[in-house]
Amino acid sequence: MRQVNGDGTGTAVLPGPGTGPSAGHSAEAGTEENGGASTAFRDFMSSYFTGVSIVTAVDPSGRPHGLTCSSLTSVTLSPPTLQVCLESRSGTLAALRARGTFAVNLLHQGATGTASVFASTRPNRFERTAWRPAPTLGVPWLYDDAYAVAECEIADTVVIGDHVVVFGRVVSVENGVGRPLLYGRRGFVGLHPTEAAEVMGAEAGIR
Repeated sequence: MRQVNGDGTGTAVLPGPGTGPSAGHSAEAGTEENGGASTAFRDFMSSYFTGVSIVTAVDPSGRPHGLTCSSLTSVTLSPPTLQVCLESRSGTLAALRARGTFAVNLLHQGATGTASVFASTRPNRFERTAWRPAPTLGVPWLYDDAYAVAECEIADTVVIGDHVVVFGRVVSVENGVGRPLLYGRRGFVGLHPTEAAEVMGAEAGIR
């Protein structure tokens, strides 16, 4: 699987048919001994449907970077903290480490094209989507494709294998309206309006 950076280098999160899991952390085994387990794990993770986000950052020169990511997890509400997992050679990772800030853009189901672009090696991907600096930290906000965005400051990082887990303290959130884009079984899907209403009703009941 590969995570793709704003400069077209690195490796992408969302796998194509017959490749790795939809999560943003690596399941590559790299040895014959655990190759079977790795394949089973890829299949296991591909059956787990997740939301789709684009992680964005700006490097010290002001250049935007970003990649499509499905490895997003809420860590704690106090303080508000989330985590994403990025490939260690990622230009996006280098940018967010250099500035100490990043954004997580939650994509709506009309943003499959943008999700594919940011999971590819296409150059100048920020020229292919509308964006502007988010109001608090100035990190890229894909306002046409994201129904919500969280601006974060790095709280901690942990290296695991060839990936880095990034913990972000959420300092600002912009919430909007939209049905989330999902990824699973190695493809993008969207909720039917009836299903979306049922999910919202269930969430309201939980609260």
